[in-house]
Amino acid sequence: MNGDRGAATALSAILVLALLSLLVLVLQLGAATIARHRAEGAADLAALAAAAHAPRGPEVACARAAQVADGMRAAVVECRLAGWNARVTVEADLPPVVPLAGKASARAHAGPDGG
Repeated sequence: MNGDRGAATALSAILVLALLSLLVLVLQLGAATIARHRAEGAADLAALAAAAHAPRGPEVACARAAQVADGMRAAVVECRLAGWNARVTVEADLPPVVPLAGKASARAHAGPDGG
């Protein structure tokens, strides 16, 4: 042999492993960010739906908020009305790509202009 001890092969394997680890981390962060944005959008639209139906009572308003959130693959955790103002908290599941997947949460408030 000509003195090749395989150092380049070992270094290449380590670099590939590091790049794959970085790729997995970036994919998990991206998936969590997408879930967070979905939860925020669902909370915004659910709050608007609840505020739009507030004159019909809290049961109808919160039921409509739940329908809107469900359509965006999220769930209303809390829905409160104060007059015609709606406050909604929504949770969306994180993708299974994210280890120890939990839920992304968001809150929103909607109602008539006070001015």
